[in-house]
Amino acid sequence: MPARPLVMYPDPRLKLRASPVEHFDKALEALAQDLMDTVVAAPAIGLSACHIGVQQRLVAIRLADDALMRLYVNPQILWMSPETRREQEGSVSMPGIAEEVERPARIGLTWNTLSGSEERAEADGFLAVVLQHEIDQLDGIFWLDRLSRLKRERAIRRYQKLRGAGG
Repeated sequence: MPARPLVMYPDPRLKLRASPVEHFDKALEALAQDLMDTVVAAPAIGLSACHIGVQQRLVAIRLADDALMRLYVNPQILWMSPETRREQEGSVSMPGIAEEVERPARIGLTWNTLSGSEERAEADGFLAVVLQHEIDQLDGIFWLDRLSRLKRERAIRRYQKLRGAGG
């Protein structure tokens, strides 16, 4: 399956809340394959279906080049730890821009597999950060929204400058 074109910031689709996946069928499997191919081609650590213009609750994550791709259908955070961690975040939809974001260090979550069965797990460290980032995107929360107004405005200006310079 082909990698799909990315939705680029400031496309308003990045602010839309994705719909739950209701049909666990061949169309979902094809979408998941396209999303995984796009993660590799981008290259990205994680992508939500929103990043390729599909408003469905599907996320693909690959933490390292040789790591297994993880798929999360209808992921939902059940709890967050009070402890936090700071990580550099950015988006393939806004290349060249990254800022430090503070998020809970651990989460509990539930999701469906491609066949529809329910899974539950805890995630910590970098995986927890990536999952929160992608689930935010499914909820229409672009990573910039997690920054202070000043940092957000600076990041947007830097991005506009990069785009204006042909970047």
